[in-house]
Amino acid sequence: MKKGLHFPAKISVLQLNLYICALYFMAEKSDATKPGAEMSFLDHLEALRWHLVRSAIAIAVLGVGLFFMKDLLFDTILLGPKHLDFWTYRMMCRLSHLLNAGDDLCITKIPFTLINTELSGQFTMHMWIAFVGGLILSFPYILWEIWRFIKPALKENERTNTRGFVFFASVLFITGVVFSYYMIVPMTINFLGSYQVSADISNTITMDSYISTVTTLTLATGLVFELPIVVYFLTRFGIISPAFMRTYRRHAIVVILIVGAVITPSPDISSQLLVSIPLYILYEASIFVSRYVEKSKLRKG
Repeated sequence: MKKGLHFPAKISVLQLNLYICALYFMAEKSDATKPGAEMSFLDHLEALRWHLVRSAIAIAVLGVGLFFMKDLLFDTILLGPKHLDFWTYRMMCRLSHLLNAGDDLCITKIPFTLINTELSGQFTMHMWIAFVGGLILSFPYILWEIWRFIKPALKENERTNTRGFVFFASVLFITGVVFSYYMIVPMTINFLGSYQVSADISNTITMDSYISTVTTLTLATGLVFELPIVVYFLTRFGIISPAFMRTYRRHAIVVILIVGAVITPSPDISSQLLVSIPLYILYEASIFVSRYVEKSKLRKG
């Protein structure tokens, strides 16, 4: 028996499981500290499983917390872009006045209503949005778990060069989420919600359609903003180079326009450009990142 662990005279099943887990982790730690010890394929799977379990727990805990913050989650955040006093609409109206354009850029109405068509629709959507919110809030922690999993396989210099991975990847993801929420989502909702092919047809939109549009745009943009991180690792592995990215810049612009069209379901060209321009800036920033990685590799021989 390991020192520091003592079985009481009477023990429950839960206590027995806790003791077994404690023994397992102590033995695992002891084996990992042996000189020259290497993890087998099954050991790697076991380690990955626990990283995934801890990530899932983080999402669940934050999701449960958000579940009990229904007013903030729905009235303030999700339905915010549907209200005329939303921050983006106020800034657009202020900009219009500064440019002496009157109320041309002001959003004066959002002529559509939301409905729920299923008996359990609102409860199911409440749980789903709590999960999505938990996923977004726990994203930095998930990245940290990913880093902990791959860190043992890296060399010392590789660990040093990628030390800011969690921070920069989290900043880029959050920047993408915020950009989408305050720029892409309001423009898309305003355009699609007020678009009519005939005055005889009013827009009555289901809750599922509205919320899926908001969450899809937000998550997709957050992930797309991870482009510099992806380029960093691809360059470090020798898959791409700054010369390659500069050579295929025109092709990249076409792809960026296509991605902008996919992310924004609105056929409005202004919404697509609103997404494409930041993506192009990220592409140029990624060339700079790729050049930095290549120079760093050349200096180290």
